Amino acid sequence: MASSSSYTMSFLAFFFFFSLSLISIAKATVPLSETFKFVNEGEFGPYINEYDADYRTLSVFSSPFQLCFYTTTPNAYTLALRMGIQRTEPLYRWVWEANRAKPVRENATLTLGTDGNLVLAEADGTVVWQTNTANKGVVAFKLLSNGNMVLHDSKGKFIWQSFDYPTDTLLVGQSLRVGGVTKLVSRKSDKENVDGAYSFVMEPKQLAMYRRINNSPRPLLYYSSTLTFGKDSVQFVKFNSAPESDEGFAYELTLEHSAGGTLILARPKYNSTASFLRLGIDGNLVIYTYYDKVSWGAYEKTFSLFDRDSNWENECQLPERCGKFGVCDDNQCVACPSENGLLGWSKSCEAKKLTSCSAKDFHYYKVEGVDHYMSKYTIGSGPVKVEACGKKCTSDCKCLGYFYNQDTSRCWIAYDLMTLTKVSNSTHLGFIKVPKK
Repeated sequence: MASSSSYTMSFLAFFFFFSLSLISIAKATVPLSETFKFVNEGEFGPYINEYDADYRTLSVFSSPFQLCFYTTTPNAYTLALRMGIQRTEPLYRWVWEANRAKPVRENATLTLGTDGNLVLAEADGTVVWQTNTANKGVVAFKLLSNGNMVLHDSKGKFIWQSFDYPTDTLLVGQSLRVGGVTKLVSRKSDKENVDGAYSFVMEPKQLAMYRRINNSPRPLLYYSSTLTFGKDSVQFVKFNSAPESDEGFAYELTLEHSAGGTLILARPKYNSTASFLRLGIDGNLVIYTYYDKVSWGAYEKTFSLFDRDSNWENECQLPERCGKFGVCDDNQCVACPSENGLLGWSKSCEAKKLTSCSAKDFHYYKVEGVDHYMSKYTIGSGPVKVEACGKKCTSDCKCLGYFYNQDTSRCWIAYDLMTLTKVSNSTHLGFIKVPKK
């Protein structure tokens, strides 16, 4: 039997070598040959880019991806990854951004130092964005052929990767994970590079799409999918492209989840590995695929979740399909609700603004046979009587109207109105809050 002193010596030896290992990792540095510093300066590139952006390319390139600084407004630049196949006249797309809503100015720098931290800073040194990987064993930065930018250690392990931090886009091989860390968030507009109203997230038992509004304490659900998930909890879902068969005839664009299921989104009749999944400014989920069978090259929309020509979801379910206010039927905006009934719809349709929260200063008018966009994928509250539903809205200053299903006695309080979907059942009612004359 070994003596206690032998055990002690063994433990001390183990502790000593373990400590040396940690010290070795901590002291691992990026070789000078792998460090870099790029400065945002010089002439703009000549090609057409998404959002009609001006851009400067960096030497970080792995076809079809290139790292750039781009701008849509004077002296406000985003560090972004651009996707483009050939240098003719296709529209280059921005598929990842480091500093959305935090633009940098002329002469800003992107630096990888010997400590292994990748840093975007203003010319005066103010840090705008960083990977927080200093002294964590990073030895090099690399842009992979799938568009994933990585900082890795001496054994090739990823210490940081851009695939863990998407903006509004998933590339082939990229995943959404439960917990909201890798959710997609839409862009506000072509010219405003800040977070928009829409998000696409992976939840334990569903994919969910939300609209954020100022009046509501939480985002509103406007789409969810439990297809292929069953009763299993899911940890992640991956966007993928692969041949439909071993012979490689048609390609399938899919969402594959950790419980083993696959949701087929589209079947392009050509190589679709150059595809990306985008949460658009309007809240729609689309796939663009580069089609290389034509001489000039083009991105083709190979999937649209909300589309009149697909079997997925009606366009009327998009919150902004009919602008600030309108009734949608068969994918078309058909009416503008008013106290005088349904009027012809136009882009100027808008609910009347309330001037007071006092119940004596407003009333409701009724719209029959409509659903709010949140009604389809949320159960509302209840069962309650329609009067109780109305009182709940009346007592809430932020409530703009309420929706009620007479068949189920369910109630939905609406903090925005937007698009109302026409339904054949007249027991689906909307009550719109308007100021008294």
